[in-house]
Amino acid sequence: MAIFLTKDSKVIVQGMTGSEGMKHTRRMLASGTNIVGGVNPRKAGEKVDVDGTEISVFGTVAEAIEATGADVTVIFVPPKFTKDAVVEAIEAEIGLAVVITEGVPVHDTAQFWALAGQKGNKTRIIGPNCPGLITPGQSNAGIIPADITKPGRIGLVSKSGTLTYQMMYELRDIGFSTAVGIGGDPIIGTTHIDCLQAFQDDPDTDAIVMIGEIGGDAEERAAAYIAEHITKPVVGYVAGFTAPEGKTMGHAGAIVSGSAGTAQAKKDALEAVGVKVGKTPSETARLMRAIMEG
Repeated sequence: MAIFLTKDSKVIVQGMTGSEGMKHTRRMLASGTNIVGGVNPRKAGEKVDVDGTEISVFGTVAEAIEATGADVTVIFVPPKFTKDAVVEAIEAEIGLAVVITEGVPVHDTAQFWALAGQKGNKTRIIGPNCPGLITPGQSNAGIIPADITKPGRIGLVSKSGTLTYQMMYELRDIGFSTAVGIGGDPIIGTTHIDCLQAFQDDPDTDAIVMIGEIGGDAEERAAAYIAEHITKPVVGYVAGFTAPEGKTMGHAGAIVSGSAGTAQAKKDALEAVGVKVGKTPSETARLMRAIMEG
């Protein structure tokens, strides 16, 4: 099995006809994703040939769902249009919206996140500013390279796209059930906790890697949740041990103020509930390897 994304997922791409959308649509198709349509109001009714696969372009998400039964959308649109694209997906009640776009204003994310809640959370949002998610051998919704790992029984949830890729590669011989890049913005849709619970409930996931980073208190909250609800082994890594205080580092949410949000505070919180935390990504991979091979 997997979490959130399977071989049966029917995927549409908002912004498919743009350069980034088309590049990654091509890659997603090549990795076996069932892409059933694109959305672009200006090109509604057209058909696009993507390496021999003909994909219809629809004017709206609702039209795409009605015509194809789509249940996942991957959003590749510029930041100033992202809120409208996500709101449209939520209004159409699609099951999963994967927001790849970086640089989305935080108040925009807050608005569409709140709207999803008002609509009864029928639409799960992943992102924004994320690489998406992949269930190796089944489906790939986003920009994660499909050829760096294989199907397996490790679940991965990560704030960092690059560290997602590194962890998948380092444990490629063991493989992953699903890897989810949740994004590093101050407000995101799906959290570490959401993914931890989904992996806990997934019979085909045996252990979980959780990658966090400085800033905020998401990792501390995840640690408290693990203590109460997660029985599967969890291995962690926290990026940013050498980051200077008060400076935003890469991700918009990666900022430390005082002792709150430091890598050490997060590491301590996780280790206090029995999570083994590596000092480097490679050490984290070795800790997971010991669990899976032990």
